[in-house]
Amino acid sequence: MSDVRGEVREFLRASLPAGWLDAVDAGDDAAFSAARAGLDRAAWQRTLGGRGWVVPAWPREWGGDGRSPDQAKAIAAALAEARVPVGPTGAGLSLAAPTIVAHSSEETKRRFLPRIVTGEELWCQLFSEPGAGSDLAALGCRAVRDGDEWIVDGQKVWTTMGHVSQFAMLLTRTNPDAPKHKGITYFACDLRSPGVEVRGLRQMTGEAEFNEVFLTEVRIPDLFRISAVDEGWGATLTTLANERVALSGAGGDRTAQASASILGGLKLDELLALARTAGAASDPVLRDRLARAYADQRALDWTVRRAAANRRAGGPGPEGSVTKLFKAEHNQRLQVLAADVLGAAAQAWDGPSLYAAAERPGWDLAESIGGEARVVRALLRTRANTIEGGTAEIQRNILGERVLGLPGEPRVDRDQPWRATVR
Repeated sequence: MSDVRGEVREFLRASLPAGWLDAVDAGDDAAFSAARAGLDRAAWQRTLGGRGWVVPAWPREWGGDGRSPDQAKAIAAALAEARVPVGPTGAGLSLAAPTIVAHSSEETKRRFLPRIVTGEELWCQLFSEPGAGSDLAALGCRAVRDGDEWIVDGQKVWTTMGHVSQFAMLLTRTNPDAPKHKGITYFACDLRSPGVEVRGLRQMTGEAEFNEVFLTEVRIPDLFRISAVDEGWGATLTTLANERVALSGAGGDRTAQASASILGGLKLDELLALARTAGAASDPVLRDRLARAYADQRALDWTVRRAAANRRAGGPGPEGSVTKLFKAEHNQRLQVLAADVLGAAAQAWDGPSLYAAAERPGWDLAESIGGEARVVRALLRTRANTIEGGTAEIQRNILGERVLGLPGEPRVDRDQPWRATVR
């Protein structure tokens, strides 16, 4: 596949900032950082997506390049070797696209997939509701058909990055007389439509990456319907399975990078460097905890690799739930340990200026702070790891029931009409 690698290299040399490939080839991190600083990420995503190399095995009408599996692997390897960003931000490529591919009409695929690939349309999720979080199938956001359109009314909450997204994966109730899993339809919702209101939810870090979204008589064309009518639960399971993979990093190098970005916090090597600087290695208790964290990280890495191999062989399996659960709890333990390594110094961070910085439009707090403030910010933010993308308790239920075959908790409302269930 040397010809493919040469083709990729030629394209990258013509498209990336000057000096990028030379810096990568030389292992010069300083020169690479300088070249990366000159990259317009949005423009680059459009360029790479337009070339069809974000998902090179997809058909061209979906935004791919129609390559064979072997050629697609060679292209992905060459891009990874050059350390270039490949996927757009948001949930479009990792969650919306696999669901659209699996469940939508060809017309709907051609409408959305190319724009997801190029990053022209960023996506978020409109799943959870104030009364339907862990029991997602209890959702009550209503969609009523009106000719070639649907009229949607309801409220969603905990919508990550909803304030910067153009489209959302939207779950609605289209048949209230069917059991709760049977009367759901899955749509793409244009967040710029009349009747959509997005309100930020402030976190204890000072950021507002989550939102609540209100939908009032929002009109959605039937072309934007992702699932068959009243059969959206199957599409929902596709999204949730891919979400667990994305959060666990079990899908390969791309999802591993995305997982680290989503979960946030200090990585193990950063924690070990902090411990050396702080002299924590001389404390036998902290040293034991650091050794345990190292062992946990190695076990997690091996499990993620095995899960990625199984996924390539046949799709998402139980490893997604295993690694999602363990990685979330492990990441939280790392941040607690980092704060303990700092000791009293973990309290010496400038909260007021940090919160003021978080108010600035476009401010990326995670990438823009250092020192003790970064450690404390990571400690606070990662408390959400065992909630977002499915709580730790729900993941344990999934593992117990679907993987181990244990009896589930009694569910008296599974066969009742949604309208008759107690909410």
